[in-house]
Amino acid sequence: MTALNDDIRLRHMLDAAKQAIAFMAGRSKLSLDADAMLLLAVVKAIEIVGEAAAKITKERQADIPQIPWPQIISMRNRLTHAYFDIDTDVVWQTIVEDLPELIRELETVIDE
Repeated sequence: MTALNDDIRLRHMLDAAKQAIAFMAGRSKLSLDADAMLLLAVVKAIEIVGEAAAKITKERQADIPQIPWPQIISMRNRLTHAYFDIDTDVVWQTIVEDLPELIRELETVIDE
């Protein structure tokens, strides 16, 4: 992979993280529990964040240690392979706590 590909993947991560948050705009945890389509949309966006992260070179990941690469990739793997046992509490926490911080970090890195 090249630096250009890494930059594209960082942008994919940012776009998907923002999309997950946008899907939840004006909605609560109860909405996530009650609306299967909403849950699937949010989960897919989070999976994209993790998939893009996994495609970024180890060298580039090492250049951005403030991003929790293993946790992001692990979340993607859990959502993809344990789709039958998705914990909406974890998804909710990811949306309200983790993604906003990730977005801030990605915006800083992308703007550099």
